[in-house]
Amino acid sequence: MTARNDLDIKGFESILKSEKERVQKNINALKDEVNSIGSEDEIDDAEDMAELIINNTTDQALLHQLEAEMVEIDAALERIAQGTYGICEKTLKHIPLERLMANPLARTVVNE
Repeated sequence: MTARNDLDIKGFESILKSEKERVQKNINALKDEVNSIGSEDEIDDAEDMAELIINNTTDQALLHQLEAEMVEIDAALERIAQGTYGICEKTLKHIPLERLMANPLARTVVNE
């Protein structure tokens, strides 16, 4: 398997690093929100408690999703470092440029 010479690897690396920065900011903001929810003393009744639980559950789900996205971004950046970015992990075929443009985190060719 050889590195792809037909891709603007630096461009994809820039996109991925920008996305990583955006995701990290969102993770930090959600963690701050989750921590502040736990310290609020404004719970007056069952309705407030229910809303707090719903908000916390939603925030935790979003946080989990963002952390999973961060893992995928780091994996894509690692593929760039290893020279395997844009190569299908299952078939070793080149992932089409259009797919990578639509999803820079793509690991495989569609339908493979």
